Amino acid sequence: MRRFAALLALAVLLAVPVAQSRTTALYRIDHVADGDTVDLRNGQKVRLVQIDTPEVYFGTECYGPQASALTKQLLPPGTAVRLSVEPATDRMDDYGRLLRYVVRARDNLDVNLYLVRVGAAAPYFYDGRRGMYAALLDRLARRARARHLGLWGACPHTPYQPDRGVSTGSR
Repeated sequence: MRRFAALLALAVLLAVPVAQSRTTALYRIDHVADGDTVDLRNGQKVRLVQIDTPEVYFGTECYGPQASALTKQLLPPGTAVRLSVEPATDRMDDYGRLLRYVVRARDNLDVNLYLVRVGAAAPYFYDGRRGMYAALLDRLARRARARHLGLWGACPHTPYQPDRGVSTGSR
C-alpha cells in the first residue's frame, strides 16, 4: 500500500508541470487593446497565446467588438494577472508583444481558455505549433461551435481552422 501511495504521489508531482511553469510575479492590466491583446502598467504588451479573436482594427470583423468587450470585462484596468509562457511557441511576436497565457490572480481564471470556452475566441496554433493546452483548446472550441456560442452563433459561416487565425468576415 505504501508503494502505491508513493507511486501515486510521484505521478501527481510529474503531472503538474503547468503549475510549475507559471510565474509567481504579478502584473497589472493597464488596458485591453482588443480581444486578444492587453497592455500592462509596466508598458509591456501581451498577445494571448494560442488563441485568436475577430479583429476590431483595420476592418471590424463579425463579433470583434463583442470579443473585445468581454476581455475588457474580464480584465479591467488594475486587474492583477500572472503570465505563463507557452514552451511550444516563441516568447515574443513580430510586433514585440509577449506571447503568454494570462491568468487572473484573484480566481486563477485562465483568460485564454475562458475566451475559447465561451466562443469569444478560436484556437490559433501559429505555424502549426500546438502547445500544452492544444487538445483542451480544441475541445472547448468544438463544444462552443456545436452550441453556437459567441462568434460561432453570431457568425455562423466562420470556418474552424485552428492553424490559421479566425476569420469571421466583416460586420
